[in-house]
Amino acid sequence: MLKQDWNSYWKTVVDTIHDGVMIVDNQGVVVSINKGMERISGFKAGEMVGKSCTMLNCDICEIAQKDGGGHWCALFATGRINERRCNIVRRDGKTFPVLKNASLLKDSEGETIGAVETITDISELIEKDNRIQEYQRELRREDGFFGLIGQSEPMRRIFSLIRDAAGSDAPVIIYGESGTGKELAARAIHNSRDPQKPFVAVNCAALNEQLLESELFGHEKGAFTGADKKRTGRFEAAHGGAIFLDEVGDLPLSTQVKLLRVLEQKVIERVGSSKSIPINVRVISATNRDLGQMVREGRFRQDLYYRLNVIPVHLPPLRERREDIPLLSTHFLTRARLKSGKNITGISNEALRMIVKHVWPGNVRELKSAFEYAFVTCHDDLIEPRHLPPVVAGAPLADCREPAPAEKYQSPDDRARTELVEALEKSNGNQTEAAKLLGVSRVTVWNRMKRYGVDLKSVVNR
Repeated sequence: MLKQDWNSYWKTVVDTIHDGVMIVDNQGVVVSINKGMERISGFKAGEMVGKSCTMLNCDICEIAQKDGGGHWCALFATGRINERRCNIVRRDGKTFPVLKNASLLKDSEGETIGAVETITDISELIEKDNRIQEYQRELRREDGFFGLIGQSEPMRRIFSLIRDAAGSDAPVIIYGESGTGKELAARAIHNSRDPQKPFVAVNCAALNEQLLESELFGHEKGAFTGADKKRTGRFEAAHGGAIFLDEVGDLPLSTQVKLLRVLEQKVIERVGSSKSIPINVRVISATNRDLGQMVREGRFRQDLYYRLNVIPVHLPPLRERREDIPLLSTHFLTRARLKSGKNITGISNEALRMIVKHVWPGNVRELKSAFEYAFVTCHDDLIEPRHLPPVVAGAPLADCREPAPAEKYQSPDDRARTELVEALEKSNGNQTEAAKLLGVSRVTVWNRMKRYGVDLKSVVNR
C-alpha cells in the first residue's frame, strides 16, 4: 500500500482505537481527537478542536507561565509522559480516572510542532480496586470474629469461649436455633488453631442411614448395591484436622453406636470391612435440638451425649442480641452492594426500625436473606420499608414482641414445629416459599416436616 493511501486512512484507523487520542499544537490547542476521546471525555470533536487542552483539567498537568502570559504543558520540556494515573473532568463535570501517555511530535527538521496524547479509561479497574479494599476492610472488622459478627455481651462471651475451646482437643458441641451461625462458630474454633489443616463438614440430616455411614466412614467396593468402587469417608478426609457434624441430633441410633466407638477408640471401619483404620480427628458437632430431652426420651444415646457434650457452646438467637442487628445490617448491606454492584448506600430509619423490631425466627440467615431480597427490589439509594420482605415489613411493629417460651412454646422443638407449620400455612404449602419465610433451605424444611411429623395436606386443608 502506498504512503498516500495510509495517510488517507489514518483517521479511520485512529477512530477504531478504543483509547482516547488527542493531538495538540505546541501551544496546547487541540487539533484533533478520535471517537474514543469523545466517549471518554463526553465532548464532541467540535467542542474541543481549537480550544486549549487545559479544558480537561487533568490533575497532573503542570502549567507554566511563559512569554507574556502564554501557557504551555511541561510535556514540552520533558518530552514524554509514560503511564501516569490521573483524573480528568468530563463534560458533565464529573471527575474521571484515566491512564495517560504523551509524546512530542516533530517535523522533518526536528522542530517540535505539537504532541499526541492517549487516554485509557481505568474506571473499572479503580472500581475493582475499591471493592477489593472494601472486602479487605470487611475481613479486618474489629467487631467480627472469623465471620461471626457482634459486639453485644452475649457474643463477646461466645468469642471468648471459642478462643478457649480452640486451645483444647476435646469435642465441642454447638447449640443454637437454625440460622444462628453454628457452622461459622465451628470454623472459628478450627481456624483459631489449625487453619491450614482440613475442616470437613457433614449434614447428618441430609442422608439416609446407609448413605450417611458410607459418607462418614467410607465403604469398600461391593459393600452394597451401587458401591462399584472403594470410597474414602469424611473422617479419613479430616485426618489431622476437624470434622463438623451438623444436625447431630438426627443421627440414627445405629450410627450413634459407631460414632461412639470413633470417639472412644480413635478408629473407624469402612462399610463392608472389618479392618480398623486409626484416625486423628477433632469432632465438632452442632444441633438445634434439645439433646438432653432426647436422651430422656431414649432417642439419643446417653453415653454419646456425654462424649459430645464436653465443651458446649450455646449461640444466642438474634432476638436475644438485638443490639447487634444494626451492625449485622450494615455488614449484609455492604456485602450485597459489593456482590450486586448496585449503588445502594444505606437503610432508611423506618426500614431499620422494622428490621430491629422483627422477631427473626430464621435468625442471622433470615436477616441476610432479607437484604438479598431488598437488593433485588430496591432501585433507589436507600432501602425503604417497601423493599423489605413482606414478612418483615407487613407485620405491625406492636405485634412483633417475641413471646417468652413459657407463653407459647414448651421446648425448642415445639418452637421449631410451630414456626414450620405457620410458614407452610402462609405459603399455602409451598415448601420453597416456606423456606424463604424461615430463612432456611428447602431441604431443611423437608427435614423438619419429616422430623416433626408435619403432614402437608393437613396443613393446607386447615
